[in-house]
Amino acid sequence: MKSTLGSDVPRTDDELGLDPDVPAQGGSSAEPYTTGQYESAGIGRYEAAKSELPDADEVREGDSASTYSFASIPPAPTGDGSRRIRLARTDSRRGTQDLGLLVLRLVIGLTFLYHGLQKLAGWFHGPGLSGTRDMLSSGGWKHVELSASMLTVAEVGGGVLIILGLATPLAAGAVLASISDAWLWKQGMSSGFQYKTVELESILAGLAAALILTGPGRLAFDRGRGWATRPRYGSFVVLILALVAAAVSWFYLHGGNPFHGIRH
Repeated sequence: MKSTLGSDVPRTDDELGLDPDVPAQGGSSAEPYTTGQYESAGIGRYEAAKSELPDADEVREGDSASTYSFASIPPAPTGDGSRRIRLARTDSRRGTQDLGLLVLRLVIGLTFLYHGLQKLAGWFHGPGLSGTRDMLSSGGWKHVELSASMLTVAEVGGGVLIILGLATPLAAGAVLASISDAWLWKQGMSSGFQYKTVELESILAGLAAALILTGPGRLAFDRGRGWATRPRYGSFVVLILALVAAAVSWFYLHGGNPFHGIRH
C-alpha cells in the first residue's frame, strides 16, 4: 500500500522524539548525547564562537591601540542676522523723525550755502572773494588767502552736502569748525561775553553739532549708512575732531583770547 502524502510527517511529541525514551520517527539514527542532566537526540552540541575582539589587556598592552574619531558638528553661525531684523523693525517705526531731520538739514545747508555764495560769487549782495579777503584782513586774520579759501569751501561745499545728506558727518563737521571760528571772532570784537553778538553763530553751531550726533535720516543719500539712522561713538568722535579743528585753525590763522577783545 502506498503511503499517504504527509503520513511520514511527525505530529506528536513522541513522534518528534522529544521523549528521551522514545526514538524519533522517520528512521533517524542520531545518537543521543548526554549534557550532564538531559539527553537529546538529533541535536548537535552548541559551541560559542570565539570572539575576535581583543581583550582589554591586549588593547592596553598593544602598541597601536584603536583610536576613534568623532564627527564634529560646526557651531551655529553667530552672525548678526537676527540683530539686523530687530534693527529693521525698530527703524521702521521712526514716524516723522526723518522728515524732521530733512527740515534740519535744509535749514543748516541753505543758510551756509547762502553765506558761502555771498563770499564766493558775490550773490545776494555779498562781498565776493575780494571783499571776503578784505574783511578777513581787517579782522586780524593771518594768511588771508588760505583763510578765505577754507571759509568759502566749508560754507559752500558743506552746505550742499548737508542738503543732499551726503557725507553728512564730514560736511557738518566742516561747517561746525567754520562757524565756531566765526563765533570766536565776533565774540572778540568786544570785551566780555557778548551773546547778542554771537547769537546766530551759537544757533548754527548747535544745529551742526546736533546733526552730527543724530545723522541725516533716511531722506538722504547717506540712508544706507549705519550712522545715518543709528549713529554711535563715531559721530561723537567727529564732533570732537571738528571742535579741535576749529581751535587749531583759530590759533594758527588768528589767535588771541576772544573774551578780552582781540579785534585789530
